[in-house]
Amino acid sequence: MIPNGYLIFEDESFLDSTVAKMNALRKSGQFCDVRLQVCGHELMAHRAVLACCSPYLFEIFNSDLEPHGVSHVTFEDLNPEAVEILLNYAYTAQLKADKDLVKEVYSAAKRFKMERVKQICGDYLLSKMDSQTAITFRNFASSMGDGRVLAKVDAYIQDNLLDVCKQENFLKLPRLKLEVMLEDNLILPSNGKLYSKVLNWVQRSLWENGDQLDRLMEEVQTLYYSADHKLVDGGLVIEGHTEVFGGEEDHLQFVQKKPVRESTQRQQSSSSQSSGSLSPSTQPSNTPKQSARREWKYIASEKTTNNHYLCLAVLDGVLCVIFLHGRSSPQTSPSATPCLMKSLSFEVQLDAELEERPLSPMHYARSGLGTASLNGRVIAAGGYNREECLRTVECYDPKEDRWTFIAPMRTPRARFQMAVLMGQLYVMGGSNGHSDELSCGETYDPLADEWTQVPELRTNRCNAGVCSLNHKLYVVGGSDPCGQKGLKNCDAFDPVSKTWANCAPLNIRRHQAAVCELDNFMYVIGGAESWNCLNTVERYNPENNTWTLIAPMNVARRGAAVAVHQGKLFVVGGFDGTRALRCVEVYDPARNEWRMLGSMTSARSNAGLAVLANSIFAVGGFDGNDFLNTMEVYNLETDDWNDSTDALSPFA
Repeated sequence: MIPNGYLIFEDESFLDSTVAKMNALRKSGQFCDVRLQVCGHELMAHRAVLACCSPYLFEIFNSDLEPHGVSHVTFEDLNPEAVEILLNYAYTAQLKADKDLVKEVYSAAKRFKMERVKQICGDYLLSKMDSQTAITFRNFASSMGDGRVLAKVDAYIQDNLLDVCKQENFLKLPRLKLEVMLEDNLILPSNGKLYSKVLNWVQRSLWENGDQLDRLMEEVQTLYYSADHKLVDGGLVIEGHTEVFGGEEDHLQFVQKKPVRESTQRQQSSSSQSSGSLSPSTQPSNTPKQSARREWKYIASEKTTNNHYLCLAVLDGVLCVIFLHGRSSPQTSPSATPCLMKSLSFEVQLDAELEERPLSPMHYARSGLGTASLNGRVIAAGGYNREECLRTVECYDPKEDRWTFIAPMRTPRARFQMAVLMGQLYVMGGSNGHSDELSCGETYDPLADEWTQVPELRTNRCNAGVCSLNHKLYVVGGSDPCGQKGLKNCDAFDPVSKTWANCAPLNIRRHQAAVCELDNFMYVIGGAESWNCLNTVERYNPENNTWTLIAPMNVARRGAAVAVHQGKLFVVGGFDGTRALRCVEVYDPARNEWRMLGSMTSARSNAGLAVLANSIFAVGGFDGNDFLNTMEVYNLETDDWNDSTDALSPFA
């Protein structure tokens, strides 16, 4: 081609040939102007190539006082084989590492600030992680300071705690043993609230009372859960209390006599322990200053038996097991707490009973249902269980904790989503259980309590996302006619003209994606391209009809549910290709970042999500074994999910 009189020629083989020759020159030491001394091994290279791929080495070379000579850069704590792998990558863009070397390559990539390599290594390690290696890998990710990987490891532990806690490396963790005395008729709060109180108690013990963490772990600590729902120090010595943690009924038998406190230096990265520059005065800093306070984090917990709880948490930077047993209080309260000799009033007893009562379940178990909030109620429509796709629609009133039926849909359907547009409910597509996909849709008028048909989609769509935006209804993605891969299609319905129009297609094919509107943008979250789960997220701007990829989620998932609250996106549950998920994350558009939140009490894939007042309701779904008719509620203030009527206090 010679457009406009210019000769243009692209030699597709030139680049591959050139990088291969440059790598050969490096290995033979020709034209090299930098030597990397790695634990006694000398590796030759060209500084221009290394400076292009490693911001860390660029800083070193840029600070060299003699740039025309051969530079010597020394690393005393990196693996020479790992550095050689990175050099090959710098020259060839190919990363080849034996599985046993991936951690070493990750560490070297972190030092060299090669973020892409670090991410690839982290994702590889995550793909190989199982219950046996989860604790070891978490310690490694923590030592590397990799928040992205840590969030994914913690999400895995949350979903697999009972398997993880059987492994030897878990049993050897330091542990804090707590005996909690309960005032008569009181019960312990749900797991999230309980361990929030435990972490606060440990912090008070360390910072206010001057205790040391390892001393707290030397023996069973007696606490007292008072009638005003506070966890405080107990003054009683309970006869035979050590047997509580060593009997045959325990879920775990800890093998460590006395916990070994982890070094306070374990959080420091390896870059602070070696000289990687020409001289100490010219070394660029790659280590952030250590904060005065180390990490405090509740990771996961399970109620193992009656009033026995197991928790994994980070206390002052130390990964620990917390083993807690609640038992009825003796006749007198601990001396370190206010005396509560007065018996509980009828009202307090009633409150205690209400706290434990589960939320009313739906009449039908539903997965792949449509869910929305309308006029202060949660609407749950259709879905499927092991028997059939459903037409029925249920309405939940949080003030009465009661589900009632409203008019059923005209067509049984599942694997669809529902949206509210101009005060009415809209459902589109899905499956009726007899054919793969539906093209029909319908709308519900709450005043007439009836469903009417709307013009059909141009193509049959199952597992598509639906949301309202700028007074139109959008249907995004979904399954192809064979149900094997996702679609890029995006269509908009105008309820006034009752017509459909095409929009710009997605960047990535998706089905079972979560879709919602926020600040006049439409978000399409996760899903699957074929059956490979995605963590990518796209945002649609109706002003210019374009899709843009934004920050990905921490956890890849399809069949997740999404809700918008207080200017943020909340994504819960779903399926990661292996298991149904409990984990939850939130997206802040101002920062373009995702962070993990407290996990649900149940794993839920293909569940529904709705917002009422200051609470988020998760409804139905599939937990990996059973179709669910249960519901739970998320409280933003406490970062806690609750499946009891205690969650309904804002609606009283």
